[in-house]
Amino acid sequence: MPTNGTHQALRIQFGLINCSNKYLTAEAFGFKVNASGVSLKKKQIWMLEQDEGNNSVVFFKSHLGRYLLANKDGNVSCEAEKPDTDCRFTVIAHADGRWTLQSEPHKRYFGGSEDHLSCFAQTITESELWSIHLASHPQANLLSVSRKRYAHLSAQEGELSADSDIPWGVDALITLIYQEKKYSIQTCDNRFLRNDGKLIKKRDQGTGYTLEFKAGKIAFKDHEGKYLSAMGPTGMLRSGRNSKPGKDDLFDLEQSHPQVILRASNGRLVSIRQGINISANQDEETDQETYQMEINKETKKCILRAHTGHFWTLVNHGGIQCTASEIDANCMFEIEWRGRRIAIKANNGKYICTKKNGHLASVSDSVGEDEEFTLRLINRPILVLRGDHGFVCHHKSSSTLDANRSVYDVFHLVSENGAYHIKGSDGKFWYTSSTGTICTDSVIPEDFYLEFRDHGRLAIKAKNKKYLRGNQAGTLRADADEVDNSTLWEY
Repeated sequence: MPTNGTHQALRIQFGLINCSNKYLTAEAFGFKVNASGVSLKKKQIWMLEQDEGNNSVVFFKSHLGRYLLANKDGNVSCEAEKPDTDCRFTVIAHADGRWTLQSEPHKRYFGGSEDHLSCFAQTITESELWSIHLASHPQANLLSVSRKRYAHLSAQEGELSADSDIPWGVDALITLIYQEKKYSIQTCDNRFLRNDGKLIKKRDQGTGYTLEFKAGKIAFKDHEGKYLSAMGPTGMLRSGRNSKPGKDDLFDLEQSHPQVILRASNGRLVSIRQGINISANQDEETDQETYQMEINKETKKCILRAHTGHFWTLVNHGGIQCTASEIDANCMFEIEWRGRRIAIKANNGKYICTKKNGHLASVSDSVGEDEEFTLRLINRPILVLRGDHGFVCHHKSSSTLDANRSVYDVFHLVSENGAYHIKGSDGKFWYTSSTGTICTDSVIPEDFYLEFRDHGRLAIKAKNKKYLRGNQAGTLRADADEVDNSTLWEY
């Protein structure tokens, strides 16, 4: 199967919302469940697991690692340590995007409100209908299971095509937009995929899809009950004829790693175009000047992958080549974040510098101009941020930002000489107030600095040299001196 280097299908995490607009909640005390959550926080997140012997049977696992169960009398709890018979459910997906959960052994339906939940209904009413709210980060690469190819924006054809061996560049990023209990697929140029395969600027009935899960994969069902599929020689994504999802209609969501362009002190782009030696000698941005950054979870060191699948590696006498096909210690680099610039230290403890002929070599003991690079993120023109407390979203009644919401706003990222400007859909820019609060109503852009510090997470430094974090009230402020969990954001 083609991969982006790690082939990490995202774990399907979601919230279940009942007809009273409340989330199914797993309590730690007594392993009880209720439907009283007002937003999607830790206690409201569930994971779907498929039964290995029967793809139509699923299990619902809580944040406590326990399984939802319903006994023969309809009593519901979430205390099972292993998925036994009473934990088996089947999912009935409805045309409006909602689900009904049926106990597989007892054939009764799960529903209710507040503390009055049961799985004893013999017929489906509003109380037995649940909406699905994905808790996974909504930006990802989309892999067609049957074609083993990634979807990307084909600008010439004006379509999403599943024909890429690797998800390379900005056009391979999709964003799932949640609205009115359905999901839309947004491309990197802010268009939406309609069920006839066309990409349009504004959402309509044809851009809303219900999510279904089969064998751990995702299917997108349109408003006519048909499924999104990769069709024709280019794998154009559009709805087919199937009223039940087949293999051609199944997709994986994979984590999208940051992909970057590096400019050296000589003003040239770092490239592999000239062969195995990495040199700063190009002016045109192509795949050969683009690198994928993969941060090791344990060491926090960075692996730099080229579109060929090979990695940067330290070789004899401090040389840097792009020849490694397997990762070892010489493929690990430390990134030092220096405001608009970065420095890169190799496994020999030396900094990488740009030599007069443009070749990169890890031979310097300290950082000067020749050891600095400008890094530009290219595959996140659209930015969605999630921290410890939830997603970043506009405050309802002010120009500030909430950092504890279960819904997210989409922001736009504009690169500016090693810094970034962040703006909302109204075209107004983020800025830091005198108290450190991040506001969103400026007509003048302000510099922010992105630091890729952890696997799938970044830190954002404001002009006051402080890192952004959400405080206890959920307000986004630039008031942290160090990078820790509170200042790291999924992006």
